[in-house]
Amino acid sequence: MNINTMKHQFQLSYKIRYGAGVLFTFAIAFLGYYVAKLPGFQLTGQLASAIFIAIIYRQVAGYPEILREGITFSSKKILRFAIILYGIKLNVGFILQDGFSILLIGAGVVLFSFATSMWLAKLFKADRSITSLLAAGTGICGAAAIAAVAPIFRSKDEDTAIGVGIIALFGTIFSVLYTLIRPLLPLSPAEYGVWAGISLHEVAHVALAAAPGGEDALAMALLAKLGRVFLLVPVCLLLIYVMNRKRKHETSNAVPFPWFLVGFVVMSLVGTYLLGPVIPFSENAAQTVNTITTWCLTAAMVGLGLNVSLKDLRSKALKPVLILLLVSVSLSVLTFIIVKAIY
Repeated sequence: MNINTMKHQFQLSYKIRYGAGVLFTFAIAFLGYYVAKLPGFQLTGQLASAIFIAIIYRQVAGYPEILREGITFSSKKILRFAIILYGIKLNVGFILQDGFSILLIGAGVVLFSFATSMWLAKLFKADRSITSLLAAGTGICGAAAIAAVAPIFRSKDEDTAIGVGIIALFGTIFSVLYTLIRPLLPLSPAEYGVWAGISLHEVAHVALAAAPGGEDALAMALLAKLGRVFLLVPVCLLLIYVMNRKRKHETSNAVPFPWFLVGFVVMSLVGTYLLGPVIPFSENAAQTVNTITTWCLTAAMVGLGLNVSLKDLRSKALKPVLILLLVSVSLSVLTFIIVKAIY
């Protein structure tokens, strides 16, 4: 066998392993999809279910080293592609026209989440990487925000996966609690929607909590949530500036600009001003894009989840979980007071 033949076989083998790694992450995402349909798991959702399956797989079978390149591709490249597609959900026109006051409240929510989380992390001597990620997920838009800020904080894949899993679990718990206490609250449907939109973690959590309140509640909740999603890019740019200032004496370690956020902005503008007003874009097409986004994000999170080792999880994540609980409860109470006072 000559050298050229050996090289060709090696390249072919590498491509097969690369593709198999990507397919492996989608296979677990597929399994998470069906697990989320089982009784008791419906509220958990596909994303959280798939992450938990990936984490369990890692503990039982170990990391599949032969598939590393493809898994890394999912956790890096496909993740950024998913965030770009996520931008279509953001209708810039709604925010600029009807949501300026909600945008200001959303900015306050982001500031409160980061400031309080970092203060408590210092007080409790908690893991700052995981706490920072949870602060972004709580203040902005859950898993997408965690994925966006992780490169800025230079978080390990393990920390990113832990953060996403925790935020998905807490968001689900809080959204269920919101639906249970809604009939007892002195809020109109619109007020309840705003409160859910500015205080819950993910878009899916907001929709889950607001839907029982009716169409007015759901519409206001999604508008309020989109106001926080709108802040994803400016918050990331601010964090890049802050982190680079901290590392100003480490020029080789400056935070690279996350160009995928430019794609997020572009897709937001395309979704707002082209798809529908200029280019025909049906509800079915929008749902298809949403489905693709969900699957890509889930496969990417599986790639991250496979990096999680539970040996250090208790020591690393226990305090950040406590901080998340304190911040989330405080945020719910404060935003309730604000909504009641303003609306």
